[in-house]
Amino acid sequence: MSQTLAPAAKTRPETGTTDADAARGRLRPALVLGALGVVYGDIGTSPLYAFKEAVKAATAGGASVPAAATGAVSLILWSLILIVSLKYAVLILRADNRGEGGIVAMLALLGARQARPGTGKALLLVVGLVGAALLYGDGAITPAISVLSAIEGVKVDAPALGPYVVPITLVILVGLFLVQHKGVAAIGRVFGPVMLVWFVVLVLLGIAGILGTPEILAAANPLRAVDFLVHAGWHVSFLMLGAAFLAVTGGEAMYADLGHFGAPAIRFAWFGLV
Repeated sequence: MSQTLAPAAKTRPETGTTDADAARGRLRPALVLGALGVVYGDIGTSPLYAFKEAVKAATAGGASVPAAATGAVSLILWSLILIVSLKYAVLILRADNRGEGGIVAMLALLGARQARPGTGKALLLVVGLVGAALLYGDGAITPAISVLSAIEGVKVDAPALGPYVVPITLVILVGLFLVQHKGVAAIGRVFGPVMLVWFVVLVLLGIAGILGTPEILAAANPLRAVDFLVHAGWHVSFLMLGAAFLAVTGGEAMYADLGHFGAPAIRFAWFGLV
């Protein structure tokens, strides 16, 4: 009786993992570091410019800077907790299609491709296609906003570099897209350590900021965000909610890149490092 053996899984030399590691749910350090560089590059910068826009909108409506900062931090913090931590990390990552994620994989799980015209599943297919189109739009807009907001920080310590912010941003974006064809593994290998250093620096700066202004810890109370929105006026509240939505852009990458890194690595990177 003959026995057919499955081919051995190929090991990726750049990460030390196999192609099946992510699908099997294995938690490897290389996968965590790769997820840090690929999945969280966007959401690691989104709250920065979202906070700036939220405070700008609040102060334009007449709020004091301390009150605006506390309200904005509370709103962004709880947006990240509810949408990214609860919705994506805890719930959505469970809806994998044989280890794959993304809106197309979700449509396949729902059986929308075989839906009859005029049925509810056909409507889901249309919604899914619209969602895929929006994802393309997000992919075109978000990199420019994220990189620009990060580079704008140089104007704080070096105002003379202000005129060079846009050219520097363009150079970085062109460079990123030139190397993108090398694939997720190569991008993760390069940007994983970079993002790790980035988040460590954010932690250190955050601790220093909290020690200097411990009053900001009041933002951990979600009622501060609710109270600020209620009393700020509808136009200011609308702008601040829009800024809070900006803070969670990039969270969809957790599900879209599920097949590359697996749910355990993505969850560990989010709850343990980001």
